[in-house]
Amino acid sequence: MNPFTKIPKFFKNYYFLFGTFFIVWMLLVDSNDVVSQIKMTQKLNGLKAQKAFYIDKKVQVLKDKEELSTNKALLEKFARENYLMKKPSEDLYIVVTED
Repeated sequence: MNPFTKIPKFFKNYYFLFGTFFIVWMLLVDSNDVVSQIKMTQKLNGLKAQKAFYIDKKVQVLKDKEELSTNKALLEKFARENYLMKKPSEDLYIVVTED
């Protein structure tokens, strides 16, 4: 008794075998398989989030730039805090706190 006689004729069909092989190949083996597509989608979503963050940051920097170019007192405060600038007649003390 041949063990292949119990297999339905449909599963021995050339087109079914080829179609099954093609689907398995495309889902698991190909360079554009399902796992790669999921990873690339996650990476794309991360990059979109970064893009949104940097666009918001850009808007904030442009707003700060506009404020600094119009307000002299704010410009002086910014220079003193961020660049540690001082007037010639002043002494500058830097206090470092240990966390």
